[in-house]
Amino acid sequence: MNGDKIDYEALGLKVGLEIHQQLATKTKLFCPCPAELSEEDHDEFERRLRPTRGEMGEVDIAALFEWRKGRSYLYEAPIYHSCLVEADEEPPHELSDEALIITMAIAKAFNSHIVDQVHVMRKIVIDGSNTTGFQRTAIIALGGSIAVDGKEVPLETICLEEDAARKIREEGLRIRYRLDRLGIPLVEISTAPVIKTPEEAARVALAIGRTLRLTGKVKRGLGTIRQDLNVSIRGGAKTEIKGVQRLDLIPKVIHYEVLRQKTLLEVRDELRKRGARSEDYDVEPVDVTGVFKETRSKIVRKVVSSGGRVYAVKLAHFHGLLGREVMPGRRVGTEFADYVRFWAGVGGIFHSDELPKYGITSEELDKVYEATGAVKGRDAVVIVAADEEKARRAVESILERAKLALIGVPEETRGANEDGTTRFLRPRPGSARMYPETDLPPKRITEYHHREAEELKPEPLPVKRKRLIQDYGLSPELAEEVLNDVRLDVIEALIEKYKDHVKPSLIASFFINTLRGLRGEGVDIDAIPEEFYEELIGLLAEGRIAKEALEELVKAAYEKKNYNASRLAEELGLTTISREEAERIIDEIINENIEAVKQRGMKAMGLLMGRAMAKLRGRIDGKIVASIVRSKLEERLRESGK
Repeated sequence: MNGDKIDYEALGLKVGLEIHQQLATKTKLFCPCPAELSEEDHDEFERRLRPTRGEMGEVDIAALFEWRKGRSYLYEAPIYHSCLVEADEEPPHELSDEALIITMAIAKAFNSHIVDQVHVMRKIVIDGSNTTGFQRTAIIALGGSIAVDGKEVPLETICLEEDAARKIREEGLRIRYRLDRLGIPLVEISTAPVIKTPEEAARVALAIGRTLRLTGKVKRGLGTIRQDLNVSIRGGAKTEIKGVQRLDLIPKVIHYEVLRQKTLLEVRDELRKRGARSEDYDVEPVDVTGVFKETRSKIVRKVVSSGGRVYAVKLAHFHGLLGREVMPGRRVGTEFADYVRFWAGVGGIFHSDELPKYGITSEELDKVYEATGAVKGRDAVVIVAADEEKARRAVESILERAKLALIGVPEETRGANEDGTTRFLRPRPGSARMYPETDLPPKRITEYHHREAEELKPEPLPVKRKRLIQDYGLSPELAEEVLNDVRLDVIEALIEKYKDHVKPSLIASFFINTLRGLRGEGVDIDAIPEEFYEELIGLLAEGRIAKEALEELVKAAYEKKNYNASRLAEELGLTTISREEAERIIDEIINENIEAVKQRGMKAMGLLMGRAMAKLRGRIDGKIVASIVRSKLEERLRESGK
């Protein structure tokens, strides 16, 4: 990855996974509303959220910081997919038996110890994703393990919890959410931090996800599963990375986090070597607005002309360190800028390691150095342009982050970006985050729950592998590919449903080989709803499309964003035609090329096939086309005496 060679073992890399998967239940976890997304009409209401004290009387630091942003939250409440429970106007109903049984079946598959009573807890979350200001969660099982590459990876907990509201957009200090997703049951599986390489983490996540899909009771598609990663190296700190949705991104995210922590530790050591102390950053910001009255910097000029201020602060001993890269496209200065955005709501900062630039001249930079008392070649200066209150808060966060740099790696919760890099989200929550749910009594797990869960428990992989080979006729190689595919449950369900009409190996090969090939051509096959693929196989089974049309229809669906397979096939003229219609078209082609037939005889077969497939590809099996062309050609040659 980017040519960075890292000895993860020497660095003491430790990774733990938290796999979150939506369950395919009829209702939500604490009410009878449908557990599905909806674009139906909705009501709206607005709320502000405040942090509450935990069981020990403490306020969680992450919740406190979120509250200080001063945000409000506008909620869209779909009429038939939310109720008073989601609006926090009514206590939660009893925890769903269906969701509990599915979670127990998953726990049994991992040989986890299932608890006797379920105690629902409140986990404080005041980013607006829950109307209550907390998420309800419950431990269902403890322990267990999963075997990956001959290694037993221990599991710590298996929890059942409610999913959060769906974020629609941000509107300044107001965030809009939709309540259709709020309350959909989620299973959360946490591993012990025993994973030693980025690639191993991806394999463990795949194995856990595969076991979940084997139940046939989890949702599919983008957004229904996500991986959170807990990453640390020796001397660093546990960093929680949220929201990794793609398995193939896991190794890159971990690799980049290792690079980040390694670089931050090097910066710490360099600062200590230079004699930096925490008290060096107990300094007051300097108002340097006057320096920039005639500036050519559009950003700074806009702030100053609208009545804002420009503040600068000296960071002792930081010369050359803010520009150091921590991961591709992100530098130590970016880490500081993330804090400024979080704490002060300011879009960004300027620092001396990147100046002169952005219209700020070397003369202006010299004046900032002079005003702050910073020494060139030793210190760095950071410049913030914003309204006065925000600018002061920004400087405070810069100085706080500078002190953390002396520690090395701060404990943080970070968000995963699409390119595998991460960004600061908030400080990591503490123990004050959890306290008991007072609106729900404990739920006793009965023999009924165990019996139903045992029925739902997925069969072991060796048994399933044998069945794919013996019952469905897949080759051992294709069977193994199917077992490792994220759409395992989809493939198996479609094979079982259509095995009398479509060869199982054709269905499996479509998902394993055809889709993989299209991904290599740049088609984002994960962006296409799985329902589209299911409809395609259904059309194939009904004889409405030929197998040759599958690849073209997937490409067209991605390009046109049209996921109605039947309608798309008709639009593209890829619905099947009868043998009689194919014969008529081939007769026309032969008539149009009769001179070539007379001159070349059977050697005209290639020419005729090319012309025929240009018209018939995707509309009838290619073998049938070849058979008709050969038969018709031989007939014409006999008639002409050749």
